[in-house]
Amino acid sequence: MSFTIREGEARDVKAILNLIQELADFEKLPNEVELTTEDLMRDGFSNQPKFKTFIAEESDGNIVGMALFYERYSTWKGKIIHLEDLMVTQSKRGIGAGKALYTAVLKYAHEQGCKRVSWEVLDWNKSAIKFYESTGANILDGWQVVQMNERKLQEFVKNN
Repeated sequence: MSFTIREGEARDVKAILNLIQELADFEKLPNEVELTTEDLMRDGFSNQPKFKTFIAEESDGNIVGMALFYERYSTWKGKIIHLEDLMVTQSKRGIGAGKALYTAVLKYAHEQGCKRVSWEVLDWNKSAIKFYESTGANILDGWQVVQMNERKLQEFVKNN
């Protein structure tokens, strides 16, 4: 079965959320997804969207993958893209949808004049690391991802 890559649309939010949950399950964090379809609709498909998506869709309309990304600004480089998630449903891996989605994001970044595309990959996801390196991407040693969750953020603000 063939697939096409297209920009995500509001009608895709349920499928996008399902893919996000499947990714959380794959990353062994099934209870971390707090988003709703309403959040995705508001934040991605309003007058001022906070993210864009590309969708991998089979000829029968079945959505099998997505890439979700957004623009950032680097004080060293200028305009960049952050690829938040790249996900192909498990039963459709190996058909080329992941590479096609990845390529669509990189082409979009190039067309927009971005200086860099960045993303994270789990250190145990060896197949993804191997794929990214095969395309010329660099895995940065020595950099750690830092996060502050909502509860800790509230505590910090309250106490400072």
